Amino acid sequence: MAGTVSDVRQISGSDLISALHLAQQAPAIIGHESGAGASSSKDTADYYARIEQLMLACLRTGDDQSAQTCLNRLSLRFGPSNERIMGLRGLYEEATAKDQSALEKCLQEYENILSQSPVNVPILKRRVALLRSLNRPTDAISALIQLLDAIPTDAEAWCELADLYQSQGLGSQAIFSLEEALLIAPNSWNIHSRLGELLYIFATDGDAKLLGRSIQHFSRSIELCDDYLRGFYGLTLASTRMLDRGYTLPGQPNKTLERLRKFALHKLGEIVKSRSVDDQHWASSRSELIAAKELLNRFE
Repeated sequence: MAGTVSDVRQISGSDLISALHLAQQAPAIIGHESGAGASSSKDTADYYARIEQLMLACLRTGDDQSAQTCLNRLSLRFGPSNERIMGLRGLYEEATAKDQSALEKCLQEYENILSQSPVNVPILKRRVALLRSLNRPTDAISALIQLLDAIPTDAEAWCELADLYQSQGLGSQAIFSLEEALLIAPNSWNIHSRLGELLYIFATDGDAKLLGRSIQHFSRSIELCDDYLRGFYGLTLASTRMLDRGYTLPGQPNKTLERLRKFALHKLGEIVKSRSVDDQHWASSRSELIAAKELLNRFE
């Protein structure tokens, strides 16, 4: 779920460069007048969407004053009681909080708002993000369940719930959450791959059924995106584990697993080779490329 405190303040690489580039345009976009309204020629959805993006960029780069100016501009146009504005104001307060006490005060404000408006979605999401930042995973899980009661078709929220469940060692609940996400977004290759990873991780004692399902989801992820590095990486690991244990895929010839592994290794090598010479790809996925290189080295 985007917009956690750590997301706002702790970014690096290409995201930071993009945020800096946008934040540097703050004077030209919002002018020097604090809280002034936009002219009628600028009173468009695109203009205010840009103001919102500028606010986030300014928070990420430490320009809190410009971020506040953007927030004031948005609040003046849409009103302080607008739910989206309330969420942005909460994000601003979190990002500029000086200590944990200030963050706890933000959390209490969210609780007060939700007591009056239980389905205020931006505030429900901010509460989840803040609870995670405060290292309160159990409370964050409860808050996410409340959010999903309000909007059960939020695939991103189901994915975050899976992440929280996994962090607490609750494998079956994490797997169930990603299965729910796939019902909403069945063609999301990254969710298929993520579910493959969870099934692989929680296939304790080499559970053949879970490993087989893991391979199915990794295979689906690379079917949907034929250069998805994580999908090929996972397929290599899962097929190797099954081969090492002498397993076969139900209803498939004995050679199928070996062919899958050979194919995954070949594609993984191609992806690593092409992206290692691409500065943009290297900057954005360095850790994944290093891990993939190490895996490839095992099979040389």
